[in-house]
Amino acid sequence: MITETTLILASDEEGNEQELKNRAARALGVPAQDITAVTVRKKSIDARHGRVKVALRVAVYIGEQPPSSAAGFDEFVPKWSPVSKGRRAIVVGSGPAGLFAALKLIERGVTPIVLDRGGTASERKRDIARISREGSINPESNYCFGEGGAGTFSDGKLYTRSNKRGDVGRVLSIFHHHGAEPEILTDAHPHIGTDRLPAIVARMVETVRANGGEVRFWARVIDLILDGAGNGSTAGTEPRGRAVRARGVVLADGEKIDADAVILATGHSARDVYALLARRATALGIRALEAKTFAMGVRVEHPRELIDRIQYHGKQTEGLPAATYRLVAQVEGRGVYSFCMCPGGLVVPSATANGEIVVNGMSPSSRNARWSNAAIVVETRPEDVPQEFAHAERDDDLPDDPALAGLRYQRWVEREAAQNGRGQAAPAQRLVDFLAGRDSASLPESSYSPGLVPSRLDRWLPAPIASRLASAFQTFDRSMRGFVCPDALLIAPETRTSSPVRVLRDAETGQSPAFAGLFPAGEGSGYAGGIASSAMDGEKAAELAASYVMSLEGSDR
Repeated sequence: MITETTLILASDEEGNEQELKNRAARALGVPAQDITAVTVRKKSIDARHGRVKVALRVAVYIGEQPPSSAAGFDEFVPKWSPVSKGRRAIVVGSGPAGLFAALKLIERGVTPIVLDRGGTASERKRDIARISREGSINPESNYCFGEGGAGTFSDGKLYTRSNKRGDVGRVLSIFHHHGAEPEILTDAHPHIGTDRLPAIVARMVETVRANGGEVRFWARVIDLILDGAGNGSTAGTEPRGRAVRARGVVLADGEKIDADAVILATGHSARDVYALLARRATALGIRALEAKTFAMGVRVEHPRELIDRIQYHGKQTEGLPAATYRLVAQVEGRGVYSFCMCPGGLVVPSATANGEIVVNGMSPSSRNARWSNAAIVVETRPEDVPQEFAHAERDDDLPDDPALAGLRYQRWVEREAAQNGRGQAAPAQRLVDFLAGRDSASLPESSYSPGLVPSRLDRWLPAPIASRLASAFQTFDRSMRGFVCPDALLIAPETRTSSPVRVLRDAETGQSPAFAGLFPAGEGSGYAGGIASSAMDGEKAAELAASYVMSLEGSDR
């Protein structure tokens, strides 16, 4: 017999196999000697009420042996086999949405052609090192662009609340299959770590190639090949609605690649892709984009020991993981909240162009850095964007589409940060000075390697954001006593928690209502927010794209 139960243990009891059997026996009312094994299904840390406990959801085996796979789960069996070259779908972007889409296409018998504007993970490492060393950004290869997308050099958080989007267990199993630790299958808030992600992503790329797919780097897409849009096609010349069909892409070097469908998985920082879609749609009198709510704010960094002491209520933290937190407040009708909390992590430069500063956070798998950080951001709705950003300026490379107003606002804040920083040295201010409205005479030591420039963030951040942050920090300090302290550092700006733009898609077919055969996916489409949800969204897009490709059988493809 197999049954499940929850056990609450002290942290030093977790690894005691006999204690697990004894506790399970008492919980289920069975003799301990009848229990053959106890395997952990989910693990979480409960530090509420001043007591640090480990909560384990366990599978209890009574009179039978558990499977040999990790954590007693059914072993993941890949369904990938080499695909023929008959049916092809282009996948633009090799982030989690793109790679999981490619693997799903292979399962469905469609050859994926994955195109990424940046380089391999090893090439990205060199370009990332130059950001800290020289303050210079390669616009095609950085923390956001290249093999594995922005997720490759991140904490690798795999927790998501988007369980209706797809099978998160399958996503975790595929990561584990490619080298992630088995703990991701059981931890309540699983993460992989920036030190391990590059190798895992590289193995996923090799899986795609080993099964007949293509993965090409330094292949930036600059245009779509559209039937019914002046490409010399015989598919009709009336440029309305679904008469316009995506049949391929054009690369920056002029190469044209034809396919039966295009999955757009470019991430939330590919502004030129939004510009491309807006330009193409506007010329055809079609709407492809809409503005959406996003968030902007700062990174707050504390000594890790301080956050651990607060969250574990001053208790002994030896043997416990670096503490996490989740904070949220409502200020003047807008949410202010923590995002991408990185315990034992680092603050990193994540701009994709010179003349802009953006910060983000990441952690190694051990989460043992001296600091802990999180984004603290303010909900920004389309109506909150100042009217001055609604239309293109003379030197603006974004088309005059009102859906791009938030993108202009976001970029303006990043350029203001560059004006108040130096190169990629970011503007920063002690949290207590931010609240007091004064200069920081000095700054505490920080993990941010390009360096910091003392700056009055309270003066140049947009007033609706700065004032709401100030109010929320005071609220947070009431729930986490000591959060506001002289060692707390604000580094700005955190602007890319999500995209300000949504690429429209049909709820049933997954296709752009402007361009048939174009399937927006992942964070860049505005329908996902993180590695796991993007992976699931990529799989969903691939399923729909594969069905679309199959429907073309016998037609003039």
